[in-house]
Amino acid sequence: MIDFRYHLVSLISVFLALAVGIILGAGPLQGAIGETLTEQVDALRAERTDLRTELDATQTALDGDERFIEAAGTQLVTGSLEGSRVAVVQLGEVSQDVHDGVLNQIDTAGATVVSKSVLTEAWTDAAEESSRETLAGGLRANLDAAAPEEDDPSAVLGAALAVALTGSDGGTDRSSQATDLEAQLERFGFVEPGDEQTQSAEALVLLVGPAGQPQETADGATEEAEPGTEDVWVAVTRAAQQVSGAAVLAGPTTEPGDVVQAVRDDEEIAAEVTTVSGIDRLAGRINVPLAVAARMGGVVGQYGLEDDATAVLPPEVG
Repeated sequence: MIDFRYHLVSLISVFLALAVGIILGAGPLQGAIGETLTEQVDALRAERTDLRTELDATQTALDGDERFIEAAGTQLVTGSLEGSRVAVVQLGEVSQDVHDGVLNQIDTAGATVVSKSVLTEAWTDAAEESSRETLAGGLRANLDAAAPEEDDPSAVLGAALAVALTGSDGGTDRSSQATDLEAQLERFGFVEPGDEQTQSAEALVLLVGPAGQPQETADGATEEAEPGTEDVWVAVTRAAQQVSGAAVLAGPTTEPGDVVQAVRDDEEIAAEVTTVSGIDRLAGRINVPLAVAARMGGVVGQYGLEDDATAVLPPEVG
């Protein structure tokens, strides 16, 4: 049994050790400890300075690369779509900077943007499923040869959208079928009303944000994406390509679950649909009009810096 003497001896040992530590810290070890701490602080300051210098050098190099890309891109893009008519379609949420940046490159390419459409949440909201089925069923009969073989409402609505943007009677003016389909899509809340489109488009650029990925809300919380969002946009994109013959899907750098990656992961769809990744940066935006020009020339490709991209830069066609 542990008695009182054991506790007393233990307490005395603790106080003796404490006293020795105080004496040594205030005497012989004080200088050594101080010198060690000073050396460590100086080493950390030197390391911080080196890292700052390295960071500044890296930023300078990146700025230089960005200027070079801009200059080279302007030469590559200018005139690549001269005289072409392009419709730009926004699939869900796309940042204003990305949207405007892509439009600027299309303008530099010499194309005329005949329409800027924004598709609403009605395309992907689970609560709107019955509305999608009803509208798709009503529109299918009006699509004639443009109607997709599958019964997927997203594919039918995508085909209707493509006809609304590209349909003509042989010239540049839109057909009555095109304007009627556009009116119905707007009336049922699937397309936001915009400026009147007078000319038919020859090519479609479909801009998509990080659809399928969790999004950060205004209060800093994480909001999960609507299930199946990427499947809807893939179906719309494929239908747009089949109807128009020249559709390009452009999105941010690919991540598992986003729309661009979903297209590339499906060999059958990737064989007919062109994608451009990285449009959150200048290099990706430059690729958009070049990819459109290539697609109008019959070339399909997956353009970007990722391992599954077929090329970094679209080929020159014609």
